[in-house]
Amino acid sequence: MNVFTIGFTKKTAETFFELLRTSGAKRIVDVRLNNVSQLAGFAKKTDLAYFLKTICGMEYIHLPLLAPTQELLSAYRNDGADWETYERGFLELMKERTVETEIPKEIMDDGCLLCSEDTPDHCHRRLIVEYLDSHWDSITVHHL
Repeated sequence: MNVFTIGFTKKTAETFFELLRTSGAKRIVDVRLNNVSQLAGFAKKTDLAYFLKTICGMEYIHLPLLAPTQELLSAYRNDGADWETYERGFLELMKERTVETEIPKEIMDDGCLLCSEDTPDHCHRRLIVEYLDSHWDSITVHHL
């Protein structure tokens, strides 16, 4: 199973859509808690769905089940929680939500997890694919 990941910050629209268009991914799986913020620019939910279909021939799916809670995100971004604390909390959340049984494999296969972070190092999209890989058959991850 191929799963791609991408963040939109620090990328121009051209770079972002070309990475997706040439990746082999068939759909964007939006794993953001807030996908309508003005800060999202070209990656706002409604605009993004249009651009993906028109530019890349891709579908758009929003899966809030794979997003962190507001409390978890705020603790990390605003209250000074370190990455290790966030990671433990997020992985526990995935376990509580039983995402490995709730998310259809067909959605993830050739899907591209979208979040805002420019790299996967400190982003929950990386944690999602690592978590799912530990429960499903082998996942090959492509960070765009």
